[in-house]
Amino acid sequence: MKPIPPGYQAVFETVVTPEMTVDFEELGPVHPVYATYWMVKHMELAGRKIILPFLEEGEEGIGSYVEARHLAPALVGMRVRVVAVHERTEGNRVHARVEVYNELGDLIGTGRTEQVILPRSRLEALFGRLEARWKGV
Repeated sequence: MKPIPPGYQAVFETVVTPEMTVDFEELGPVHPVYATYWMVKHMELAGRKIILPFLEEGEEGIGSYVEARHLAPALVGMRVRVVAVHERTEGNRVHARVEVYNELGDLIGTGRTEQVILPRSRLEALFGRLEARWKGV
C-alpha cells in the first residue's frame, strides 16, 4: 500500500430514506430516524474510501474494527455527511476517525474504523476455505 498522508479525508453524503430508519425486523419499526446501524455502515464506507486511492495492484482492504457513538437524530429526507480522517497506519492496519453531521450541521455521530490491507489472493483463499467448511466439502 502506498503511504496515506496524515489527515487525508474521505467524505460520503446521503439522504436519509425510510429504509434507513430504525426497524428491528421481528420487533418492527421503532423510530422514524436514521438508524445507528445505517450510520455505522456509512462510517465504514467513508473509512474504506480513505484506502482506495492508496491500494496497490493485488491488494484489498477488509473492515476489522468499528466504534460508534450515536449522539443525535437525523430525520427522513435530511442529508447526512460522513467525514473520515486518516489518523494513522500501523503495519497493514489503517485507522480513521469518523464524524457524522446532519444537514443542520449538528454532530450526530462519532467513531473510528480500521481496515486491514491484505493480498486479495489471501482473502479469496480465506473465503474459499470458509465456504468449503460451511458446505461440508
